[in-house]
Amino acid sequence: MLKLTALLLFTLTLSSCFLTKVVTVPLRVGGAVISVIPVIGDPVDSALDSVADVVDDVPI
Repeated sequence: MLKLTALLLFTLTLSSCFLTKVVTVPLRVGGAVISVIPVIGDPVDSALDSVADVVDDVPI
């Protein structure tokens, strides 16, 4: 029970900026890795980057 309470308090103290970065950093890294694939890499990278920008703008 103590671990659950500590986890809940820790989650409540996190800033929203940190929470969105947890989601967007893997998207951006995945897009960068995929961008090296010829022909399909750049469009996929652009799409993932657009999604990451939208997630960054979410007002949490």
